[in-house]
Amino acid sequence: MKNGGMSLEKGSSKQLTIRSLVIGGFGSVVITTSSMYVALRMGALPWPTIFVAVMSLAILKALGRTNLNEINVTHTAMSSGAMVAGGLAFTIPGIWILEETSTVGFLSLLIVTLSGTVLGVVFTSLIRQHFVEKEKLPFPMGVASYETVVAGDEGGRKARYLFSTMGITAVFVAIRDGLGWIPAAWSSAWLYSKNIFFGTWISPMAVGIGYIIGPLFTGVWFLGAVLSYFFVIPVGVALGWFEDVASAAAFKDSLGIGLMVGTGLGILIKGILPRAKEIYGRSQKREKGRLGRKLILAPIFFAVVAVFLTTLTEMTLIPSLLTIVGVWLTTAMAASITGQSGINPMEVFGIIILLGVKVVSDIGTIEAFLVAGVVAVACGLAGDVLNDFKSGYLLKTDPKAQIIAETVGGIIGAVVSVVVLFIMFRAYGTMGPGTELPAPQAYAVSTMVGGLPNTPAFFFGLMIGILIYLIGLPGMTLGIGMYLPMEISSAAFLGGMISLISVKLNPKSKENGLVISSGLLGGEGITGVVLAIIRVLTGS
Repeated sequence: MKNGGMSLEKGSSKQLTIRSLVIGGFGSVVITTSSMYVALRMGALPWPTIFVAVMSLAILKALGRTNLNEINVTHTAMSSGAMVAGGLAFTIPGIWILEETSTVGFLSLLIVTLSGTVLGVVFTSLIRQHFVEKEKLPFPMGVASYETVVAGDEGGRKARYLFSTMGITAVFVAIRDGLGWIPAAWSSAWLYSKNIFFGTWISPMAVGIGYIIGPLFTGVWFLGAVLSYFFVIPVGVALGWFEDVASAAAFKDSLGIGLMVGTGLGILIKGILPRAKEIYGRSQKREKGRLGRKLILAPIFFAVVAVFLTTLTEMTLIPSLLTIVGVWLTTAMAASITGQSGINPMEVFGIIILLGVKVVSDIGTIEAFLVAGVVAVACGLAGDVLNDFKSGYLLKTDPKAQIIAETVGGIIGAVVSVVVLFIMFRAYGTMGPGTELPAPQAYAVSTMVGGLPNTPAFFFGLMIGILIYLIGLPGMTLGIGMYLPMEISSAAFLGGMISLISVKLNPKSKENGLVISSGLLGGEGITGVVLAIIRVLTGS
């Protein structure tokens, strides 16, 4: 089938090309930059799948003589940097949240990020066949990517939606954050006086995130926020359960984090450990071709990673080895939950391994964050790789071509994400709750490193999280709502409701809505980083 100048043969041998890697590499720079900003400001990072699929489609179609597989390989390279940035943003800022004057070197963070990237690619290569081909998990974002590319974008309509939305959002954010003519958030002073901390972030990005996630998960997310900000804090303080608002907030934060960690442990206990031999051993035996033979080199990669971590970062040998083993387990956990729900709580997996390492080894503060960083980056990339593998499986794309593209995009993303993180920290000076870069996921990690505000609440949440997962309810999403600021949760919930209503009125509007939402994320994310760079250069 042909569409304009674009050949749309599924099985074409023209897949991994120089231009696919070049375009994918440049795209990775853009997506990584945007994603770092989104993660630090929002504490949530939806998959950039639709965004990169449309961008790859538009660029390669304009260049001509392309096909579905080359497009798929290109957006595979583009998207990988986003989840690398997410893994970094969801963990490492906790170093500065605990102590603003703490120092961690650029090289150290770069090695940590590159290590997580390499481990993520290698371990995911080992489990690809089990989760994508044998289990046939849905991987909803991978399927969405497949459907977007196959649609062929007749007339370039999706590309126009994407880039026009990005432009409009960029102007809005420049007016809001650059000129200060629009407030960043709205809140009710009357409700605040009653200890009901309700408000909403005036953010296209937050609404776009809610639309992409959908009404079910944003509804559970918002339920967690309602429980925290309409019940735990105001009712708890009024009835004397807590001495003040601060102690009530400590309780709800610890409870929310416990719910998330408990859900992660539930995945490990129920879905991974009992099937570890099946997931890893069988996939290696059944994988064929040169890709399968090259996987036997994996132990060499692990040894190299351990050497680099112990010689070029603050991590010591035992924590480094335990971290690699932890990545082995958690990438499978990320595959399972991402494949079933489309959500990848990478920082929770980092917390789980961090807690395990702390039991065995006495590690320092910065070393603890680096352990979590390696795991989160690897798990973030694993989720992205497997979504791409799902679309590749449907398109019959060569897995080797996708692995190479993912590795190239991930390495570029590792470098860019560390650079952008340092720029953002230098521009804003502080990170954490109450700042312009709340980094709520990293705050969750910092509570595990620096000491939980309320230990009983954490363990109560942990047990409830395990139970909720075992009976099939989204406890992790509920926990996210409990500890994120209400302003973020309400804005995301608005997006989820827009998605629900629009699809009810016109079921065919969902795909265009995803493209528009991706433009909202891209426009605000990229503009936010540009403003941060300007702030650094001008010193304002």
